[in-house]
Amino acid sequence: MARLRVLPFDALIVVDMQNDFMPGGSLEVPNALTIIPNINRYIEIFEKSGATTVFTRDWHPENHISFRSRGGPWPPHCIQNTRGAEFHPALNIPKTAIVISKAFKEDEEAYSGFKGVELESSKDLNTVLRGRNIKRVFIAGVATEYCVKATALDAIELGYQVFLLIDAVKGINQPPSTENRAVEDLLRRGGVAITLNDIE
Repeated sequence: MARLRVLPFDALIVVDMQNDFMPGGSLEVPNALTIIPNINRYIEIFEKSGATTVFTRDWHPENHISFRSRGGPWPPHCIQNTRGAEFHPALNIPKTAIVISKAFKEDEEAYSGFKGVELESSKDLNTVLRGRNIKRVFIAGVATEYCVKATALDAIELGYQVFLLIDAVKGINQPPSTENRAVEDLLRRGGVAITLNDIE
């Protein structure tokens, strides 16, 4: 494959790089910190190219439906306005970045960034991207087999060309091989896996 050039009509979507998913957080993704240098490099490339950068986040109320206290699968995590919900401080978040919040209502679950909105404008992610004539999305973050996969699959369904930044995603991978299966599923459905070496 020829090396890709990032264009102004591209978007980088950084999924859920929040403290609660990092080491020591309430829902730790193993080795999640190791992808931050690559994510920062992608951010730099997209910023220089005049492309769009999006950060998705879980933004849960204290009694969210996904929590075990309500019969969900997860411990409490990424509760609104707590340190756990903040983006990891090592991320170089541009001033121009768009923040998409998801699962911010008690009874509403949302893994995909396309189920979230920009709170200030109430616009969903698809509306934001269409408004900027975005055609291609490049996806990084955590966790590969959950919110990364859900975001990528929705992007494919909505007609975007989807690139999975394989050197900038991490999964929980329990049981083992679930992360690889998630990547294989994305590729079968039309996603393309690339690394920094594939970008000009």
